[in-house]
This record gives sequence, C-alpha cells and structure tokens, in this order.
Amino acid sequence: MPTATDFKDYYATLGVGKAATPEEIKRAYRKLARKCHPDLNPGDKDAETKFKELNEANEVLSDPDKREQYDQFGQYWDRPGYGQASPQSGANVGVEDFGQYSDFDSFINDLLGRSGRRTSTRRTATGGFDDLGGFRSQAPAPDTEAAIALTFAQAFHGVQQRLQLDDDTINVRIPAGAKPGSRIRLKGKGRASPFTQQRGDLYLTIEIRPHPFFRFEGDNLVCDVPIRPDEAVLGAEISVPTPDGSVKMKVPKGIKSGQSLRLRGKGWTLPKGGRGDLLAKLQIVTPQDLSEIEQECYEKIQAHSSFNPRAQLEEIKL
Repeated sequence: MPTATDFKDYYATLGVGKAATPEEIKRAYRKLARKCHPDLNPGDKDAETKFKELNEANEVLSDPDKREQYDQFGQYWDRPGYGQASPQSGANVGVEDFGQYSDFDSFINDLLGRSGRRTSTRRTATGGFDDLGGFRSQAPAPDTEAAIALTFAQAFHGVQQRLQLDDDTINVRIPAGAKPGSRIRLKGKGRASPFTQQRGDLYLTIEIRPHPFFRFEGDNLVCDVPIRPDEAVLGAEISVPTPDGSVKMKVPKGIKSGQSLRLRGKGWTLPKGGRGDLLAKLQIVTPQDLSEIEQECYEKIQAHSSFNPRAQLEEIKL
C-alpha cells in the first residue's frame, strides 16, 4: 500500500514546475537523459538509476491522461485494482462490494477517502473491470526516448548495435549517414504499458563522439588542412584525408588562410544514397625550425619583397 514516503515527485525529477508545458517537459527530459545515459556513463550505477527515474517521470508527465491522474491522485495515481484498503478509512473494498457504487467516480472517491467530490476518469473511463476485479485501462502504450552514442566511423558506415532497455536486449540497425541529433523510430520496441502490457515505440536520438580531424558545421562535413607559406603563395597539390581515404587537392596561388576548398562527393553519406561535400579549410602554418638554406631564402624574400599587407592600415586613425 502506498505511503507518503513512496511519493515520487516527477516534476522535481525533471526539474520543471507543475505548470510546465508538454514541450518544456520534453526538452527537460532530453537534456537530462543525455547527461546520464548508460552508454555515456558506463559502469556508473547512479547515472543508470537516475536515467530510469527520468524515463519513469517522462512516461507519466508526457502522457496527458497519466499526468492528469498523477496531478489529482498523487502517490495513488497508478494504484492497481480496488481490493485494497482506502488510505483514510482502512475499509476493505472487495469485488462483491462494487455493486454499492453508482459509478466509477463514486468508487474512486470512497477508495481515496473523498466524500462528495467528483473525480476525472477521462483516461480510465474507456476501460473496464477484469475478471480479478482490477480496473483495466485502455490507455495507449507509452513511447520511450533514449540516446545512442556512435563513433564517426559507425555513423558514416552504419552499424548493428545491441541496446539494453530495462531487462530487454534490443537489436537495432543504424543506417549509414546518421548525423548528430537525428532520430530513429523503432516501432513496438519501447517500454510496455503497465496497464495493457502493450509496447510503445522507441525513439533513439543519435549522438556522435568527437573526431580529432572531422566535424560537422550544419549539413557540411568540415576539416582543417594546414599548408606552408610557399604553398599558399605559389600554389600546390596536396593530400587531404576524407572519410574513406586520402585524395589529391589543388591549392590555387595566393590563397588566404581560412579560405575553404570544396571536395565534391567526398563528404558525409547521404540518407538517400550518394555523398555530400567535404569542406577543407586551409590554415597557413609557419615553420618553427628552419634549415640554413630555408633561413637564407626567407631573409632574401624579406629583403626584396615589395608586398606590404598592412598598407591599408596606414590611414586608420581615431
């Protein structure tokens, strides 16, 4: 039988107020669930427990009917059956006694020690009583939100993963070209409804672990490519890594540091097939340890150069 100490404040669990909108609840859940997801906190029992508490809170507060029951009945909102003692009267209500109630509202009022006050049964009124005397709900099965962390290689090529959802092991195929924040729906793979035992859908949010060279900027795959001063001045043909191997790229004469060159068809895998582009951002890097001949050459360039990159600054004043 539930007691006051059994009460779980789902609003506090998600860090929202009781007047929070469904969108605010969804944002709060996703933010917290990503932080303590077991995949991102391997071996952390506290994170695993917190993740389960977040899922439980989200399952109730994201469902309008469950939330209404929770707001109204508190720790008794999901109390099964009616063959248990009323929290205030202590009287047992057996199956054979249900005929004394004119409707389900009267039964709930007596069960919770409320006299003369009507209760909302919008969610439960669509159900009925089973053979054991428990009230059977026809509420839809809840959807489940989860995050999955992939490496760049797994996201680029696609991968088959095993996920642990409570006591269930789920095999899921992540298609090639998954991007950060993209979602995958697994129909019928969510948690089972405590009322109907039917399973809702599982929604997986993709997270990609950082890569030392590649990154995303919007829809583009981007990388920084260092070049020498002479390559920037004279132009060059250099080797640039791509997700599936290095390619040759021509650097035009006089390119500036920070400019990007587009390698068409060498970027990320597209969901409908084919490849996007890779943007190579060039960074001019000056040498730190010069050989004797390099030192002489740079000194000659400095002595004979007529180029002044700061000429436009000479007229600047307050």
